[in-house]
Amino acid sequence: MAKLVFGMNQSLDGYVDHTGFGPDPVLFQYFVDQARSLTGSLYGRRLYEIMSYWDEEHPDWDEPRRDFAAAWRGCHKWVVSRSLKSVGPNASLLEGDLATAVRALKDSHDGVIEVGGPDLARSLTALGLIDEYKIYLHPVVLGSGSPFFAGSRPKLRLVDSTRIGEEVVRLTYAPA
Repeated sequence: MAKLVFGMNQSLDGYVDHTGFGPDPVLFQYFVDQARSLTGSLYGRRLYEIMSYWDEEHPDWDEPRRDFAAAWRGCHKWVVSRSLKSVGPNASLLEGDLATAVRALKDSHDGVIEVGGPDLARSLTALGLIDEYKIYLHPVVLGSGSPFFAGSRPKLRLVDSTRIGEEVVRLTYAPA
């Protein structure tokens, strides 16, 4: 059975915003390696559309960005959306009742499926389907944006804390 893991970069004040800050080279390499190891990714429409940037080649990319793009393209994506009628390469729409579809996805795969986006994570948290939360805590204060926990506040227990690079701490929590 696959494990659903919701992880995102987060500011000290609890917000996620890809335009407010990003990974340093050490954390970026960590994300490249992580993408290579995933069974797949489960995205909501908005984050999938942002991440589909990696489907296209960009001549100005350096080697780490080309590595991430290759890893991302090689990982299957399942997209939860009521408005999209099609998705890009190595991706498929997850259809039907969300709880039923995600349970079937977990049951039919092994390994880790990452959950992308706080809105989708909110729905999956409410359904009790997320197995682990990974906060990549950055020394940045945004003051506003999308909160990491967009809905219910689950009771959690700390499983691990790891420093990645000079400034980021990865906090790993499981439902208590």
